[in-house]
Amino acid sequence: MLSPTLFFLIGLIGLASLAKPTAAETALPNIVLIFADDMGYGDLGCYGHPTIRTPNLDRLAGQGMRMTSFYSAPGCVPARKQLLLGRYPGRVHTNGNTGVNGRGGLPDSEVTLAQALKGAGYSTAMLGKWHLGYREERFLPVNKGFDSWFGLPYSNDMIPPWVKTEVPLWLYEGTERVEHPVDQDTLTTRYTERAVKFLERDHDKPFFLYLAYNMPHMPVRTADRFRGTSRAGLYGDVIQTIDWSVGEVMKTLKRTGYDKNTLVIFTSDNGPWLNPPARMLQEGNLLWHAGSPGPLAGHKGTLLEGGVRVPCILRWPGRIGAGQASAEMAATLDLFATLVQAGGGSLPSHKIDGHDLRPFLFGDTNKSPRKVHYYFGSRMPGAVREGPWKLHADRRLFHLDIDPAERFDRAEEKPEIVAKLKAKLDGMKKEIAGK
Repeated sequence: MLSPTLFFLIGLIGLASLAKPTAAETALPNIVLIFADDMGYGDLGCYGHPTIRTPNLDRLAGQGMRMTSFYSAPGCVPARKQLLLGRYPGRVHTNGNTGVNGRGGLPDSEVTLAQALKGAGYSTAMLGKWHLGYREERFLPVNKGFDSWFGLPYSNDMIPPWVKTEVPLWLYEGTERVEHPVDQDTLTTRYTERAVKFLERDHDKPFFLYLAYNMPHMPVRTADRFRGTSRAGLYGDVIQTIDWSVGEVMKTLKRTGYDKNTLVIFTSDNGPWLNPPARMLQEGNLLWHAGSPGPLAGHKGTLLEGGVRVPCILRWPGRIGAGQASAEMAATLDLFATLVQAGGGSLPSHKIDGHDLRPFLFGDTNKSPRKVHYYFGSRMPGAVREGPWKLHADRRLFHLDIDPAERFDRAEEKPEIVAKLKAKLDGMKKEIAGK
């Protein structure tokens, strides 16, 4: 018969074992961040598209959380500032254009997501579109925290006849220019093949893979084997190529055993390019080579919901519950703070605008920490959302839970909400202006 003392000791051991976190809870996660270009809110099957088939992304959503009030920015460059710096674009000055004829780039004072994770011991890799400076080598991804980079320095349309320039578009490997003219038909599949090779390595430390597809930005292109496979035309073919790519990434994570402790995020930089300038509608580009904002109004380049609200899927087995859909508000801004802190890194000393989403993602609370979101189209915010209410700078007010298409202006009915949100918008403008 066991003595009372022995029973007590066994009980203590049992309690200690119950309190001890599992390996999955204590190990730093691998991170795969997939960023599409100009993909609309309604382009995926799991977000309601009637004819584009996206079984791999639909499966990813079923294994994690699908967010329906997730915000990026209305254009390529501000979206990438928000994602990789966790700061509203009005705070970040590149001292010039970062596209084909520009000389600007991220200043050394900014800390990228890759730099913060590398400082925490991560290996880092980037595949795809950069668009944050290229004219000087110090602006390239390999000098901004990424151990490697294979991709384009800016958007794939920045070549004749769509853009008047004599600067050739090069495909880069690190700091070396390796291909011109670029075979855009195979860009997506080549990025995916490189991603698979990276994931197949024998990693001795956690990794961060940033996979920033150039598609479905016009001119839309895809490999021969995907052309004509979608009921939604060439644009649908391009989306289904990206879906195949996500499937290849997920199969590789499972095959290599990394999937159980890898946080996978899929999202887009902005809404669909439904109003391309006349310069784009040549050489086979057509108006319908663009996506769908779903039930939302607006498109790329606007601060309407269709320009800035994008699909976002997050999967982390054992940490993020499967099969969830949430209308709680969050943004690309929040991914910086969330991923840096999940990776054991330190946030920069300067102000960031993101929140750590982990308590919300892990189910510790059913409320997102993001209560207010400012919509930046340029240096100054042009709209603000708090709770369900969104106020544009011209004082149109919409209740987004009831009216996500922004059809019914409620400003006359709710002057107190207009006044409250205008004060917030004015306050952010003063903060950005440094007053």
